[in-house]
Amino acid sequence: MPYHTDKLETKPKTKPKVSNTKPKTKPKVKPLNKPRKQLSKLQKDYMKEHSKKHSKEHNKEMIRLMKLGQCIEMAHRMTMRTKGK
Repeated sequence: MPYHTDKLETKPKTKPKVSNTKPKTKPKVKPLNKPRKQLSKLQKDYMKEHSKKHSKEHNKEMIRLMKLGQCIEMAHRMTMRTKGK
């Protein structure tokens, strides 16, 4: 069997260039909905059940995020990272 090593090693291997700039931070999550002054009926019903399992701080933060336009899942995920249960 012939070996085809000549074609594979024609380019010299170089290390990738490392730049001295700051690493990019993660972009902020854009809200899916428009900011509102009040929660929708669905969100209110959800928070009524959800508030039984979580602290007041957690619930206040979730309501704030949902008013800014975040969906329920994203608001919960972001609140769990910052405030906890």
